[in-house]
Amino acid sequence: MERRNYDLCISQIVLDEAAAGDAEAAQRRMAVIDTLPLLDLTFEVDGLAETIMQSGLLPASASRDAVHIAVTAVHQVHFLLTWNCRHIANATIFRDLQRLIMSAGYDVPVICTPEELLGD
Repeated sequence: MERRNYDLCISQIVLDEAAAGDAEAAQRRMAVIDTLPLLDLTFEVDGLAETIMQSGLLPASASRDAVHIAVTAVHQVHFLLTWNCRHIANATIFRDLQRLIMSAGYDVPVICTPEELLGD
């Protein structure tokens, strides 16, 4: 199992999303992630998420997605895994997002889907 090759972590935003929806499915999701370390949603995370939103790269409805990106950049996470290819793993905005995050003083995580990370 590839999971052993990585130090996995989540934020409160991930917990909130995993707990939403169908109660039975949410319970299964929470059982998988409940022991993962939790990254703090700091003032720096809030500031970077706000900068991302003010840039216009993401629509107003995607503020939680900006937090996902910001929390990984601020906490120096190497990979941001997501199935959200509309707002997060979106190649059409990546270069602008990269410039924005780097100009704010942070490194940009590799943003990809689990399939892209794991390959075959």
